[in-house]
Amino acid sequence: MKVLALDYGSARTGVAVSDPTGTVARPLEVVERAGTDAGLARIVELARAEGVERIVVGLPVTLRGERGAQAEETERFVERLRAATDLPVESFDERFTTALARRAGETRAAEDAVAAAHLLTSYLQWKASAHPA
Repeated sequence: MKVLALDYGSARTGVAVSDPTGTVARPLEVVERAGTDAGLARIVELARAEGVERIVVGLPVTLRGERGAQAEETERFVERLRAATDLPVESFDERFTTALARRAGETRAAEDAVAAAHLLTSYLQWKASAHPA
């Protein structure tokens, strides 16, 4: 299953996509202001162009697993995205994805897309181990 992953941020949202088998993730691009109508339209356009079957949005929970203001904002974005597409949209714990991208030494914009790729890799591994096809 091909999946699109989003590392949501109000200014920049990193986007990554898996291969058709759902095993390899690659950074795709960064969408500016994804929560706006234009940003949502761009995400839907990317999902269509890439032929994905699902969208996964990183949910920024705290180390204790609690939801703060950023998680609440992300959940509102997820609801808007669900209304904008027919594809299934789910959230997935994104702890450490940005830190991993920073360690890779990426530029700030590229960092967001790399963080989305880390998120997608984690999701794909979880899906393969917890929910084998």
